Amino acid sequence: MNVIDYVRDMAAAGLYSNVRILSSLLLTMSNNNPELFSPAQKYQLLVYHADAIFHDKEYRNAACKYSMALQQKKVLSKTSKVRTSTGGAASNIQAQSLPSEIEVKYKIAECYTILKLDKDAIAVLDGIPSRQRTPKINMMLANLYRKAGQERSAVTSYKEVLRQCPLALDAIIGLLSLSVKGAEVASMTMDATQSIPNLDWLSVWIKAYAFIHAGDNQRAINTICSLEKKSLLRDNVDLLVSLADVYFRAGDTKNAILKFEQAQMLDPYLIKGMDVYGYLMAREGHLEDVEVLGGRLFNISDQHAEPWVISGCHSFYSKRYSRALYLGAKAIQLNSNSVQALLLKGAALRNMGRVQEAIIHFREAMRLAPCRLDCYEGLIDCYLASNGIREAMGMANNIYKTLGANAQTLTILATVCLEDPVTQEKAKTLLDKALAQRPDYTKAVVKKAELLSREQKYEEGIALLRNALANQSDCVLHRMLGDFLVAVNDYQEAMDQYSIALSLDPNDQKSLEGMQKMEKEESPTDATVELDGDDMEGSGEDGDLEGSDSEAAQWADQEQWFGMQ
Repeated sequence: MNVIDYVRDMAAAGLYSNVRILSSLLLTMSNNNPELFSPAQKYQLLVYHADAIFHDKEYRNAACKYSMALQQKKVLSKTSKVRTSTGGAASNIQAQSLPSEIEVKYKIAECYTILKLDKDAIAVLDGIPSRQRTPKINMMLANLYRKAGQERSAVTSYKEVLRQCPLALDAIIGLLSLSVKGAEVASMTMDATQSIPNLDWLSVWIKAYAFIHAGDNQRAINTICSLEKKSLLRDNVDLLVSLADVYFRAGDTKNAILKFEQAQMLDPYLIKGMDVYGYLMAREGHLEDVEVLGGRLFNISDQHAEPWVISGCHSFYSKRYSRALYLGAKAIQLNSNSVQALLLKGAALRNMGRVQEAIIHFREAMRLAPCRLDCYEGLIDCYLASNGIREAMGMANNIYKTLGANAQTLTILATVCLEDPVTQEKAKTLLDKALAQRPDYTKAVVKKAELLSREQKYEEGIALLRNALANQSDCVLHRMLGDFLVAVNDYQEAMDQYSIALSLDPNDQKSLEGMQKMEKEESPTDATVELDGDDMEGSGEDGDLEGSDSEAAQWADQEQWFGMQ
């Protein structure tokens, strides 16, 4: 054995700190005496040295050292005879054990990806001939192409992954997200499913994710439920998280939370999807539980976006928007594809009055998740906040035409119509259609109640809210029922409804204000009512920083460091 063999063996054993020290010394010796090591040996040293630096997470330095290794490989290729101090036999063995040039290029691309230099990463991988690309190279290329908006190239790369590895399920999801038909994707896995037993579920799995990426939430829910009921796949955490996410997209908060909790009980270290779960819990007013969840996830890993998003949701619903902005930016820094982080930061910017910056974030969220309606709702809220009713109407009509007339799209369109006195009747028709499809859809109930309040049809509003509360308990609905009851002078039950609302969300300021207003009224006949139905991401709140005080300044000072301006 020569010294290079010892370095190689230490690298294979994972002794990176030892490799880094020894390889650094040997490279210096080589620089001072070029005859000491052959070109092949120096190439090996550079690769092992770069690997050790990569392990230390010094990615820019590692990319530089890998590039130096590739330059050395070019010198080696031009050398017709490999020179070595240990003789010809050792020379042949060494030539066979040289680190792969393709692997070195992959490592450079990996460094660039971590450094968010996606164009440089694509350039490096594009330089590898197609026939020499391994599945992991094609997978990285596909993800980079998709992120860059080069959809055709992404599809080609994903298909190449499946050609080599027909059970690469993430590649399947990638293809479905790029609108490739489920039947076409399923045909690429046919050989594997027919030759391997107990894989009959795969075609159903593909169908479920095809429905998800087509925005057909109800059929996706039915398909995943049928999978989840199969004895071999019962209590699968990934399926439960996917089911919870589809329930969330369909506006079924109750079942979404239930499935997230079930998944969390099965896997206490679960991180995937917990950002959505934390957001739902915060929106429902369970801020103490959200704080506990965020702390627990930070203990699991602070290098994922999810715990930062969860803490950001806690701050947002505590009206500490500046801190929510900082935490959202930190989450995006860790994962620029985190839709929930983009929505958090966009909502914080909107509530701080920085509407144009918020629009940028909501648009990026829409690009990443074109079937998630909350991305469109955030953008529409921004348009309405800046009096852009025409833009909001255009966006709402586009959603309605693209995703069809379901309860959610009808409610979004009705929400915009309510902003224009000319389209009030159209809003009423749309809401009636939405409630005919889903009588328990909270957002539609809230908007219909707002409309009835404007028309002073209090008895009709009370009936609507009582009917909605028959099968669910929601803070906003109880509070609005309290407001309507005050309007018809039923103060005792109104007080009861405000109390129920506060028991569901102790931080609901409007319920507290309604209760305090009743207590201060000297005469019941003088009572006045302010109805408010805003329940989505504080969209009706002013952009004040109440409750943040000096802390807001502290977090605002750090915004520049995270590039949030």
